[in-house]
Amino acid sequence: MTGRSPWPLALAIGLVSAAALAYQLLLMRWLAIEHWHPFAVMIISLALLGHGASGTWLSLWLRRARLETTFDGAFAACALLFAVTAACVPMLAHWIPFNGLELVWDPRQLLWLSALYLLLSVPFFFAASCFGLAFARHGSRIPMLYGADLAGAGLGALAALALTYLPEGRGLLLASLCAPLAAMLVATHRVHQLAAVLVAAALVLMPLQSMAPRPNQYKGLSKSLLLPQARILAQRTGPYGALAVLESPRVPLRYAPGLSLGYALEPPVQLGMYTDGDALSVIVRDDGTACARDWLGEMASALPYRMHAPHSVLVLGAGGGLDVLQALQLGAGRVDAVELDPQRMQLVGDRYSAYSGGLYRDRRVHAYVAEPRAFVRASRARYDLIVLGGGDSFASSGAGVQAASEQYALTVEAMRDYLHKLTPDGMVVVTRWNKQPPRDELKLFATAIEALRAEGVRQPGSHLAAIRNWDASTWVIARQPLSEQALAALRIFIDEQGFDPVHVPGYRMPAADRFHVLEPPTLFDGVDALLSPKARGFVRDYQFEIEPATDDRPYFNHFFRWRSLPELWRLREQGSAVLMDSGYLLLVAALVQAVPIALLLVLLPLGALRPRPGDQAEVSALPSRWRAGAYFLALGLAFLFVEIATLSRLTLLVGHPLLAVNAGLAAFLLCAGLGSGQAQRWLGHADAVSGDAVSDGAIALKIRWAVRAIAFGLLWQFAVFYTAFAYAAAWPVWARALLGLAGIAPLAFAMGMPFPLGLARLARTAPALVPWAWGINGCASVISAIAALLLAMAFGLRATLLIALALYVFAAWVWRGGRETRADQYRSTGSTSSDQRTLRASGKA
Repeated sequence: MTGRSPWPLALAIGLVSAAALAYQLLLMRWLAIEHWHPFAVMIISLALLGHGASGTWLSLWLRRARLETTFDGAFAACALLFAVTAACVPMLAHWIPFNGLELVWDPRQLLWLSALYLLLSVPFFFAASCFGLAFARHGSRIPMLYGADLAGAGLGALAALALTYLPEGRGLLLASLCAPLAAMLVATHRVHQLAAVLVAAALVLMPLQSMAPRPNQYKGLSKSLLLPQARILAQRTGPYGALAVLESPRVPLRYAPGLSLGYALEPPVQLGMYTDGDALSVIVRDDGTACARDWLGEMASALPYRMHAPHSVLVLGAGGGLDVLQALQLGAGRVDAVELDPQRMQLVGDRYSAYSGGLYRDRRVHAYVAEPRAFVRASRARYDLIVLGGGDSFASSGAGVQAASEQYALTVEAMRDYLHKLTPDGMVVVTRWNKQPPRDELKLFATAIEALRAEGVRQPGSHLAAIRNWDASTWVIARQPLSEQALAALRIFIDEQGFDPVHVPGYRMPAADRFHVLEPPTLFDGVDALLSPKARGFVRDYQFEIEPATDDRPYFNHFFRWRSLPELWRLREQGSAVLMDSGYLLLVAALVQAVPIALLLVLLPLGALRPRPGDQAEVSALPSRWRAGAYFLALGLAFLFVEIATLSRLTLLVGHPLLAVNAGLAAFLLCAGLGSGQAQRWLGHADAVSGDAVSDGAIALKIRWAVRAIAFGLLWQFAVFYTAFAYAAAWPVWARALLGLAGIAPLAFAMGMPFPLGLARLARTAPALVPWAWGINGCASVISAIAALLLAMAFGLRATLLIALALYVFAAWVWRGGRETRADQYRSTGSTSSDQRTLRASGKA
């Protein structure tokens, strides 16, 4: 492509990058439906495995190939292979019998996990090969091409947002269609152009059913469909998940967590609404009769209505409307129902409005589509009662598959936000599934205690109350100490309905588990310990992680502790397998198998690389080869650490998870692309001024300045985010998003410079090692994508960012430049035959 405009190639790279990232994000949704959320997290790692493996392959292949004559065909072939494999991989994944819930008792699942991991990485191998080929062929234009790569990825993130409204298979196919177009932009041979047209036509005509995800057999929807005559009435696909409304006329759904055993009748028939095949929320059939609603007063969640009759109620996470219906039945004069997913709200409010008795058309109900935490922070209203609706299914919650999911609605800071929005006698109520031994109940109680103490409450126990039955417990957090009248009403309620008190201020029954016996009564003992002076020691020594969740560590469902693993492993055949938090263990298993796979496919083959005899410039670079490897290794770790931690913090600030992740990722990559473009302009300007290639030492100096800029960008992000959390909570979503992006932009811009500068530096001394460096970086990224989440869960998001900064500083130090290298001396004293080969290989000749 020498002598031709570089823009068609840059556009082609942008298209492939957009296709790859959109496909990656949509494949995360696909896996979240097929399995659970932690499995989707693996996509980032396996995508980067494809990048690393492609760098290794290119390093070996380029030793024999002549890119001057084969580049166009090789680029087109890799782009088309990405499109073909992107369509085939989901269909083949159905045939791999992997089930993450069986990982703790079936060692073969680790092999199936590796097989799935390798299979899903194949499309990304071919996409990354397009980038590596371009970088190797046009070394002098690496920053510009890398900028096109990042800019295309940013646009792909935005495209994925729009494609989520289509069926999962259709979205994956449309994303991969960009690749044939990229092939046509670069291909010069008619055979390649015809192949691109045929691949595009095949993608358009491919049947969607073969690519549709099949929910895990242990998910609620899969189990409900086993009921006789059960059928799906409606389906919706959107950014917040795939919704399915299920009817079971022969064996009706009767979902009533915490219902008293003394209730002799049956709850009314319900429709089940599932998100991604799980997280059941029900639409209750309401014909307006008393018998259709009287059961709502005999659930544990009715406790706050009996303690203090609330007039204004806020339901966060309204779902199918069960909590809204309960508030209306028990006397609320106004109910504000907040739901994140507009399609869920539309199904209940419109399509099934008659079925639900016109629930959202009741004049007392005001429905809002918003993220619950953000709604609370922005609202000026005060409520007598705030209800935190549940979205976890009993199966997924018990198995710990949501351990890696962020839950900003259940942190210490969130509880403080709720307390600020209560009237003087107001309360917050949460209902959770019971587990043995208790985990999230104690973590919730510890979080509430910490929030009350942060508000200056010296005796938090007087503000808390909790009751339980056999399947669920209800927890009340009051702004003021609970009055004697409220406590008397509580005691009457539990006596009438047969509930057991978990915590009642100033009241202790002779036997706390009168009706629902626990062996041993760990929940009651734990509650007492958390209110005692020995609370810190109890939290530290408990067999599960019950440290209060915070905005810096928002993983409320993370309970795993390594010291408990040996005991749980020994007892797994007696039922302890579900206590191991399979979501966390899956991340660890993914990391354990990712490391040897990355070493095998990325690093081990690089040992075959040897300098060619007579290539003096490349020989002179060998003493710094491992320093360069450490440099790209550190960059691969640091970039993903910053990106993942920053996007998580942005989610809290914006209060709209999908907007934060997609817009934040797009802005992150676009700004990094601009930084790469700035590196290109600097190199081009320096070349023009000196009349020759920029020296190795000069590029190393520029890298150090880029790392200083990264440190400044990180400080800027901390300052902007801190200010925004403190003063911009009530701003509109778009304003908070712009503020968050302003906090990201300088950091992302600076982060776009070290990698292309390093590649350009390597291209000037050892151009054949450019794909090798790309592979080293990809290998590190494979590990960092998973390690970043594990670090955040263990140490927090801010600590993860500081570790990333330390890695950037290490990178600048380990491959530091000084005086001119021998390659620079060759350039300054004249041209040798080896210099000419080096310049031609890097695109300068």
